Parts: sequence; structure tokens; C-alpha cells
Amino acid sequence: MTIRIFTKTLAFMGFLILLCGCERATDRCVQPEGVALQVLGSGGPIADDGRASSAYVVWIDGKARVLIDAGGGAFLRFGEAGARFEDLDFVGLSHFHTDHSADFSALLKSGNFSDRKRPLPVAGPDEEGVFPGLKDFLEATLDREAGAYGYLSSFLNGAEGTPMLTPREVKDGPPALLWSSEDLAIDAMQVPHGIVPAVAFRVRAGDVTIVFASDQNGSDPAFVDFASEASILVMHMVVPEGVSGVGRRLHAPPSRIGEIAGRAQPDKLVLSHFMARSLEDLEGNVALVKGGYSGVVVVAEDLACVAP
Repeated sequence: MTIRIFTKTLAFMGFLILLCGCERATDRCVQPEGVALQVLGSGGPIADDGRASSAYVVWIDGKARVLIDAGGGAFLRFGEAGARFEDLDFVGLSHFHTDHSADFSALLKSGNFSDRKRPLPVAGPDEEGVFPGLKDFLEATLDREAGAYGYLSSFLNGAEGTPMLTPREVKDGPPALLWSSEDLAIDAMQVPHGIVPAVAFRVRAGDVTIVFASDQNGSDPAFVDFASEASILVMHMVVPEGVSGVGRRLHAPPSRIGEIAGRAQPDKLVLSHFMARSLEDLEGNVALVKGGYSGVVVVAEDLACVAP
């Protein structure tokens, strides 16, 4: 019975995607040349929709070079996508809600079985209130004496040939360059997500720019400049229009997403990180987004691939 209901739900989702006039992403991302975004997880914090929580990979010339977020289910989807731990140049954790970070330790453990030796840059927010910064998060999970997964402590110091994590905390203020190489650069800025420190990331690979808005309420005008004219802008449509209270303090409703995209003018807008409340009227919510943004809108699904 559960399988039958889930199958009907997927079929209905496909119907809604066609109805709202959205572009449907493909499911093949590994190409020998070029840049592409793969959605590993398009769901939220509730295990009721058959989706993994927030996670994304940026493929460059056939390798998964960047991982943004590692929410629940990311571990499975990472393997299903054909991504390899040893190919990663950078990991960005937008904030420390479980639906964005819970599978990070599992991915590290998987990396123990790879041939990787070089350090792995990791970035996330600094501490604020009851929420830890990235360095405290890593200590709380990986510290040999006090960490929940102390047996993975070699990732903190590079012992026994383990690739050492090199953390970088993103503070409130203007965008900062976090990491760069000959063909790749990554910037970040904090974004408003209620009392939760959260980070948006911008990945630049050649002439392709992919911006990950993270969870945010859309109240910081500086984000528009940060996302301006991106090839792909990923925004999280977690709540429906008219939401109030905590939901609105944490997340931008569809009309605000449309306003931001309309000002930033990306080539493509990817809507992701859905919950049942934002999927219930997908057609109506996407129409509100399109009221402010006239470009290409993609409704994300797990393992979907979006080309620039």
C-alpha cells in the first residue's frame, strides 16, 4: 500500500511540474567536460516525501568537486550519483540544522576507504547564540575524547595518513573568498535565517556561476548583489505564501523568492528543499515565484542534474 501511494505521489508531482510550466531537470550529470549542478537532496526535515534532505554537488569535467550541505540521505545519494570523496575540493555546510549537516560524519567515514591523502577544506558559519560555529561542530562530532564520533578524530589532525579537514568559518559581513584554484573559486556570505547563523555559497568555475542561497528569509538586500547574474541560483521553497511566525522568520515565501530572483536575474532558478506544506500547492507557489522572475524555473528532484 505504501509503495502504491508513493508511486501515485511521484506521478502527481510529474503532472504538477508540467502544469506549472517548469523545466524538468535530467538525471545524468557525469560528463567528461563542462560544469553541472546535481541535486542530491531536495527535501526537508520530515521523512514523509521520499526525498533526501538538503545536499548538492557541483560536477566539473566529470568529477564531483564541490559538496554543499550534507543533510539526512546525502550519504546514500552521494554514492548513487557516482561522486567520489577523493575528488572533492571543498565542502560547504550552510548551517547546523540536521537537514543540512547530519550525514557529514557518515561521508567522512566513507572517505576513510578512499585513496585521498590531501586536506579537505570545509566551510560553515561562525557561532551565534546556542548554535555552534563550524570549528565547535567539528570538535563536538570528531574530537577524540569528547566527540560523538571520536574514532574519526584523525580527520582533525591528519593522523595515520587521514585527509585533514581545514575549517573556515564565515562571519557576518561582506562576501569573502574561501577557496580558489586555477579553475574554481568559492565565495560565501552569511544570510538571515532567524536566530540561526547560515551561509550562502557562490561557486565560480570558468564562465559558470552557481549560487546556493541556503535557508534564508530573504531580508538582506546584499544577497541580491551576491547572486547577481548567476548561471544557476538555488533557492529553498520551504514554506507557502502567507506563512507567519517562526516559518516566516526562517524562510522566504514564494513571492519573495520571485522578487529576489527577479532582481538577481540568474539564467536559471532552481527551487528545492521542499516540505509538504510547500508542495501542497506547487502550481500556485511556482506561479507566485514567476510573478517576480520571468526566467527558467526548475523544480528540483533528488539526483536531478541541472546544466547551465
